[in-house]
Amino acid sequence: MEIDLTLIGMKKGSQYETIITTLNSQNEPNAAPMGTLCADKDKILNRIFKGSHTLDNIIEKREYIVNITHDPEIFRLSTLGNLPEKYFGEKNCLKCADAYFKCEVTSLKEAVKQSDPIKKKGEAIVIKSKVTELVINNDTKAFNRGFGYVVESLSNFSRFDLVDEAKKEIYLRNFREANRIVTKIGHKQDIKAMKEIKKELIKKGYEP
Repeated sequence: MEIDLTLIGMKKGSQYETIITTLNSQNEPNAAPMGTLCADKDKILNRIFKGSHTLDNIIEKREYIVNITHDPEIFRLSTLGNLPEKYFGEKNCLKCADAYFKCEVTSLKEAVKQSDPIKKKGEAIVIKSKVTELVINNDTKAFNRGFGYVVESLSNFSRFDLVDEAKKEIYLRNFREANRIVTKIGHKQDIKAMKEIKKELIKKGYEP
């Protein structure tokens, strides 16, 4: 199959919520939720903070698997603890993955991002990788968080005139954070939607 990440809904310049699976030096599997940025139809970027098993394994092996799944249980288990081995397939992909792709590292670079809310300046590595194999098990689209933030922001906006000033301030604070994230990782349509919500909040006399 031709390597083309648009087949699973990944668009150049947008970031997606994925589960990355790696192997350590003893070939023991590890899984971790990671944002994956689509850089081209067969290229991706990952920015991972130092100290994670995922980063250590990627640096050692120079390859890893990016899994596409919408199973919240997998995200929970791999975030709050170690994902049991029964969830891993023969190629170190997730058995439940709707799609997965194998990546080979092309470069590793230390990254300093002053705008990052995580205060670990200079302790992250940007990993550039080439996709060498794409397997689609089910018709699926990679998940971009931007749309979820748009829906949540619209839900809050629909209640805006019904709540007191203290609740409005909470909605505004939530919108500012949502807008920051959507601007960073969302699709063009998501970014446009957030701009329109911001305009409507300004019309109401607020500064989102």
